[in-house]
Amino acid sequence: MEEYEIFHHAISDPAMVAEQIKEKQRKIIGYLCSYAPEELIYAAGFHPMRLFSSRAEIFHADNHLQSYCCSLVRGVLEESLAGKFDFLYGAVFPHTCDSIQRLSDIWRLNTGYEFFADVVMPVKLNTKSSHDYMAMVLEKFKKDLEKAVGRDITDRDLNDSILKFNKIRAYLKKLYDLRSDNPGIINGSDMHAIVKGSMIMDRDEVLELLAVITAKLETCDTAAVQSASSSPRIVITGSLCDSPDIYKIIEQAGGVVVGDDLCTGQRWFDGQVPFVDDPIQALTLRYVQRIVCPAKHSSNNARGENIVKLAKEKRADGVIFMLLKFCDPHAFDYPCLKEFLDRAKIKNILLEMDDQALGSGQLATRLETFIHMMG
Repeated sequence: MEEYEIFHHAISDPAMVAEQIKEKQRKIIGYLCSYAPEELIYAAGFHPMRLFSSRAEIFHADNHLQSYCCSLVRGVLEESLAGKFDFLYGAVFPHTCDSIQRLSDIWRLNTGYEFFADVVMPVKLNTKSSHDYMAMVLEKFKKDLEKAVGRDITDRDLNDSILKFNKIRAYLKKLYDLRSDNPGIINGSDMHAIVKGSMIMDRDEVLELLAVITAKLETCDTAAVQSASSSPRIVITGSLCDSPDIYKIIEQAGGVVVGDDLCTGQRWFDGQVPFVDDPIQALTLRYVQRIVCPAKHSSNNARGENIVKLAKEKRADGVIFMLLKFCDPHAFDYPCLKEFLDRAKIKNILLEMDDQALGSGQLATRLETFIHMMG
């Protein structure tokens, strides 16, 4: 499908996308975490763009970060110090894991972008005080953006932005549901390109493309793509997955990915922002009600119950933990999630990944064995 190629082309060259955005007179603010308030950034007239590493050799970043920081943090700092993010007007850092918090300080002191913001959200999300604090943090970030842009962000600006991002989330959810119902309808690398592209491309273009893709898939001849319907069904969980190759490896091993719990996947677009009188309160509600990551807390069992619920909803035969090397929050999270899955008798496997070095041969062997166990 030609629409897929637009997404693939975009994620292969984010700098090209950035130039197109700047031609439309929108300055770009980068972010690394799914807790970044994109709606506020967009409402201020900026373009929110998720930052990824190109997996280039690390030189500059090693002067500032220990080698045991994850490859995402080291890779993004490397890109910035090497001048590959010169298209940025600035960046926002929601405080989640320790590495991103430390990256925030290093970025502020060693880069020369015009805009910088820390968004220090609460860790505990299940109390009235945490809701109030979250709203105060978002209000402060709104003021930071207003100062940068030189005008007020009106409720109408923010409501229009919320509506746009809600539509994007709804389309992505629909695509995930269509793929879960009929896994052969779209392959994993194409779905990966669509989600990743939706994080970096012009959001008006994204909306138009998602509408076309959804309409085509809803009316396609499903009889022609039934071959994957009997394949073992896989759910992926972890922090992020920035490698389309993993989907190809899973499919070549005989499995199909029917859902995920990733901050570069379903966890990013999970949940709609409700429409209430105060749009800041609306954003707050989504952040405290959405699926939490290990860097946030809503209850002791929330993460374990969610992965079991997701696996059952997607009729998954197994769950793959994609553990980014040196990602402490997810490493600490893994034993609890495994216990919940084992108790539910859902097969699972842990794969440690590193964006700088993806050993596809050994990975393929392990995945083939795991998927064969479910066949």
